[in-house]
Amino acid sequence: MEKFTTLTAVAAPMPLVNIDTDMIIPKQFLKTIHRSGLGKNLFDEMRFDREGNEISDFVLNQPAYRNAEIIVAGDNFGCGSSREHAPWALLDFGIRCVISTSFADIFFNNCFKNGILPVVLPEDAVQALMDDARNGENARLTVDLENQKVTAPDGTEYHFDVDPTRKHNLLNGLDDIGQTLERGAAIDAFEATASQARPWV
Repeated sequence: MEKFTTLTAVAAPMPLVNIDTDMIIPKQFLKTIHRSGLGKNLFDEMRFDREGNEISDFVLNQPAYRNAEIIVAGDNFGCGSSREHAPWALLDFGIRCVISTSFADIFFNNCFKNGILPVVLPEDAVQALMDDARNGENARLTVDLENQKVTAPDGTEYHFDVDPTRKHNLLNGLDDIGQTLERGAAIDAFEATASQARPWV
């Protein structure tokens, strides 16, 4: 998993509330078990019409936001059915951070497991960052995980909380397997001791 340390990038404003996982990646694209290739279907029903043409007024189709790596979103982002494909699609598109006032629990957990940082901030802070994001490609936010702060274009800083274990895992690029491998020496020592104590096992 790619490490997340400090990200300075364009932020796309998505002021809708209750953006659910079916909006993020519609159910017809859930047949794959591969994490790559889903970015082209991110927000499919919002990005494209029935003929597959881009809907020009959707934010990620606008020139200023095509390379956005941050989304500033409305309340309760990632609600709906539990599908890990949602963070897979965001990451494959290039999104590394989502900022909102709140997230659905399962989506929130899945983000950390897949290298995306979900940042929870108060409503007034999110609104200020949303206003900044509306300035297009000039709206470059800096998200500093080590120091747990988001810096707006004018230098205003917004501090956020993050679980220490999740922070460690993102900073070091550790998914579930990586966390286990990080404890490899302790696991080997335990197995050696257990083998001596119970050689018949």
